[in-house]
This record gives sequence, C-alpha cells and structure tokens, in this order.
Amino acid sequence: MKAVDWILLACLWCVPSLVLAATDWSQLSPEQQRILEPFASRWDDLPEERRQILLRGAQRWAGMTPEQRARARQRLERWRQMTPEQRERVRERYRRFLELTPEQRQRLRQKREWFRSLPPEERKALRERWQRMTPEQRRQATARWRNLSPAQRQRIRERVRNMTPEQRREWIRRQQRRR
Repeated sequence: MKAVDWILLACLWCVPSLVLAATDWSQLSPEQQRILEPFASRWDDLPEERRQILLRGAQRWAGMTPEQRARARQRLERWRQMTPEQRERVRERYRRFLELTPEQRQRLRQKREWFRSLPPEERKALRERWQRMTPEQRRQATARWRNLSPAQRQRIRERVRNMTPEQRREWIRRQQRRR
C-alpha cells in the first residue's frame, strides 16, 4: 500500500461516525433503528450533521446501563417541560461552563456534589435564601467568600460539615443576622 492509502485509511478509521452519518435508514442496524425510531419517517430528509449527532446519541444510549437510561429519560422529560426561555438559559449556562478551565469545572462539580449531599430540606432552604437575595446581595456574598483565604474557607467548610442539620440552620441564621 502507498503512504497516501495508509493515511486515507487512518483518517477513515478515526471518523467512523461520519461514515455512519451518510447511511440511509435501511442501512442502520436493527438496534440503531429501534433507538432512532422516532426519526424514522424523516430520517432521509435530515441534514447529515443532524444524522451524525443522532447516531452518536444512539451509540451512547446503547452503552448505557438501565439506571443511566432512566436518569436520561428524567432529564429529557424535564427538558421537554421547560419553556423556550428556560431552555435558552440552560444552554447559556452550559456555554459558560465550557469556557471554564478544567480546574474550575472540577471545583464546580465538587460544589455540586457537596450541595447534593445535603439533606433535601437544607438544599431547599439554601435555594430559597439565594432566590430571595437581590443581585447586589448575591455579589456581596460571593465577594465576601472570595475575600477569605483558602485556609479560612476550608475551616468554615469543615466546621459546617461537622454540624448537625439543626446546628447548621442556627449557624446560617446567625450569619444572616450579622449582615
């Protein structure tokens, strides 16, 4: 084989989804057709880029566990219930997330996990408190936190983590009164 043939073969090997995207509905595997069934009647009319995205999604879906599929269905249902404005806000937040550095993304994921680890009533109280704040109060709270040294922030995190739910609620009330 010539060097050019090897390069072409390597390129085709690296982009199988592009090759798959050019297929007709009848060329899809039975599993792909089952997963993509909602698009069957209009598959051949879809732009190649859209087909490629759908095929990659079908491939991901096929590799999911039943639990992962259940979570994906829940997220899709939540998405369907959103207004166009809510969807656009989600898209914008995702675009901003992609602009973060890997370290910032990791910190954000850790914060999300910490929040999810809180009891539901505490998560609700924190959400409500944040929503009651004006944009200026939010900026001030964020600035106060950022002005603390990393050691001070860590001490606060550890102290709060070691509190009982009642102690945490009382501590939050005291912090609110101090401002």
